Amino acid sequence: MQLFRILQSQGIGTRRECQQLIHRQQVLVATVLVTNPEQEFEPHGLNFSVSGAAFEYRAHAYLVLHKPAGYECSQQPRDHPSVFSLLPPYLLRRGVQSVGRLDQDTTGLLLFSDDGRFIHDHTSPKKQIGKTYLVTCKHDFSAALIEQLLGGVQLHDEPSPLRANQCVALTERRLALTIQEGKYHQVKRMIAAAGNRVEALHRNAIGSYALPDDLAPGAWKWLAENDLVALKSNVLSLSHHK
Repeated sequence: MQLFRILQSQGIGTRRECQQLIHRQQVLVATVLVTNPEQEFEPHGLNFSVSGAAFEYRAHAYLVLHKPAGYECSQQPRDHPSVFSLLPPYLLRRGVQSVGRLDQDTTGLLLFSDDGRFIHDHTSPKKQIGKTYLVTCKHDFSAALIEQLLGGVQLHDEPSPLRANQCVALTERRLALTIQEGKYHQVKRMIAAAGNRVEALHRNAIGSYALPDDLAPGAWKWLAENDLVALKSNVLSLSHHK
């Protein structure tokens, strides 16, 4: 693939901007200066730098962000900053989308990608991938609340009760709750229907993939190959059970 096209595919800039960067001697490929925008390279695994910033060619973008409170999962937010403002411009230029959404006051694991199939597999209700939340309740709760959530609670405008896949008490006011559907304000509404109230909500895992402990709020990182394998296994395991 021609070098300027490689740069363009990674969100570095427009066709013309990428050509100009190469002409201006701003691009190194494997530490070697390249000045011909049309020079051919095998893109897979290619390491290059642009104006001193290091990049690795990626056919698709897969990343995880530790979402802080006070951010909207929208590119056109209304009342709060957008989570997309936490990502570098080159990722936005290549068209990454959030894989599902979290409320502005909900924190935790949020995936992003420009791979349509990946986004569909991890947002489609038919895939039934569990999302685990750490829930802080306003009031102390008893075993009866957990029994209600596991047995099913009826929400307004829902045709049938919604059940938690798993629900484990962590403290007198905190629990780990796993659901599959991802309906609007589902966890908050389920807790309310069971007679309590959510004070804080944090998504800790999607399927078998957990938010990295060392990822600070507002920070993001590329998903490693083993992360993608874990996420893919969530989809495959469900398809095998159909």
